[in-house]
Amino acid sequence: MTLRILFVHQNFPGQFGHLSRALAQAGHEVVGLGIQLRPVAGVRGVRYTVAPPVKPTGVEAAKDFETKVVRGLACADAMVQLRAQGFMPDVIVAHPGWGEALFCKDIWPAARLLVFAEFYYGTEGTDFGFDPEFSSPGPDAAWRLRLKNTALLHALQAADGGYAPTRWQHSRIPEPYRGRFEVAFDGVDTTAAAPDPTAVVALQKAQVRLAAGDEVVTFVNRNLEPYRGFHVFMRALPALLKQRPKAHVLIVGGNDVSYGSRPAGGGNWREHMLAEVGAQLPPGRVHFLGKLPYQDYLRVLQVSACHVYLTYPFVLSWSCVEALSAGCVVVGSRTAPVQEVIEHGKNGLLTDFFDARALADQVADVLARPAAHAGLRAEARRKAVDEYDLAGRCLPRLVKYVTSVS
Repeated sequence: MTLRILFVHQNFPGQFGHLSRALAQAGHEVVGLGIQLRPVAGVRGVRYTVAPPVKPTGVEAAKDFETKVVRGLACADAMVQLRAQGFMPDVIVAHPGWGEALFCKDIWPAARLLVFAEFYYGTEGTDFGFDPEFSSPGPDAAWRLRLKNTALLHALQAADGGYAPTRWQHSRIPEPYRGRFEVAFDGVDTTAAAPDPTAVVALQKAQVRLAAGDEVVTFVNRNLEPYRGFHVFMRALPALLKQRPKAHVLIVGGNDVSYGSRPAGGGNWREHMLAEVGAQLPPGRVHFLGKLPYQDYLRVLQVSACHVYLTYPFVLSWSCVEALSAGCVVVGSRTAPVQEVIEHGKNGLLTDFFDARALADQVADVLARPAAHAGLRAEARRKAVDEYDLAGRCLPRLVKYVTSVS
């Protein structure tokens, strides 16, 4: 049976890239709706624009919800135009984080609405107030957080189902709705993100050539910021590089902010942390590579002797699983949902998120005793292939889930 499937994501395809492409390749009619669009083979992209309100609300606590309503209304206008053109989806798969899922069921009440439940905010056991250095919640912060969930609650209530990437993210869904949702990870290409003992990274400006087997420490974020432990990692480097005088550090990521806020006083977190610890770092051994093409990023993982992945209790990055898939020895933070994918001493190692010295010592030990940690590499790879492989496990499950609900 051929289905008409609509994906809704502010930055399409976002998490829906592999899934929307697979559904189009299977012969379904697939449309992607978003403010920003990247082309996906076989998928018709539809862009919509958002105009800010002429007179924004004066109620500070309501501004976040107002922003989401504005986006939701703009998205709804685009949906109405699609409906007028004769497009009637059987299934809608929507990311509700920016408000786009608010009015889907009002426009197409017969469509099955599936919501990507990435993260439901809360004051206990999550990112809220987790890092006291950069968050000092005022007395009304919890109230603001409750209101931040408003658009998500509307989406959960309207949804016929949906999925969350990890068990921990699934557990964040309020209990009255949780039973309608699956746990389904997006999947990583474990064929591409695979060990390669011949991998080489050549840094022309630094005149450094690093290969698998060298003492290479890697750290990857979309953007370098405290949410992903960049500050802790940087504070660990002076002690680490003193212990391992031949080690080099490769840092991948941009200087923008994906989560949280910029440093007080302006600038970016790279500048902020270099101002704090830069004088303690040996010259020519810490390399900021910026954002890399995917194949170059994979080579960084493939030459890694030890990969560091830190995060607040928040959504899990694809890079964590890709590092496991590439056979890295991953030293992660003892936070949710990292503990869901890394079992200390079995397929990786865990340290306290805030303990920079413990992180330095653990990474130094991995570099000093590579043979002793070889088993972690093999188990990391096995874990990724068995549970998070895109083609063999995750994508077929998601395709079946989306197409079986109509």
